[in-house]
Amino acid sequence: MSKLPAPTPSELKILQCLWHSGPATVRAVHEQLNADGSLSYTTTLKQMQIMHGKGLVKRDDSQRAHVFRAATGEAETQQAMLNDFMSRVYEGSASRLVMQALGISRPASASELEEIDRLVKKLRADTQDKNSAS
Repeated sequence: MSKLPAPTPSELKILQCLWHSGPATVRAVHEQLNADGSLSYTTTLKQMQIMHGKGLVKRDDSQRAHVFRAATGEAETQQAMLNDFMSRVYEGSASRLVMQALGISRPASASELEEIDRLVKKLRADTQDKNSAS
């Protein structure tokens, strides 16, 4: 993902459709995105053609209806976007990012805090395992 451009908000919506539903035609993606009827089919088509040109999606044109799939996985894309955001906004500091997310934007729920606590414990254990192996 680091070699590919970061997707725009509208490109990210298309990628989310492809990640969650799998490879799809423009028509299928358009139907998922256009619940309110405000988006034209040609807009979705053009956006997906642009994304293909950027390398964000791959296209199987062996059949009449081209089938598109995301060029990278959801987790890989999220990681690349988060790394870029953290570098630009928080000078690379993961702790500043986490403190901002947990303390100021909105309070974390009890279940979110439990999940975060499990992750921190796992990261500590992994760090201890690496240190003892050295």
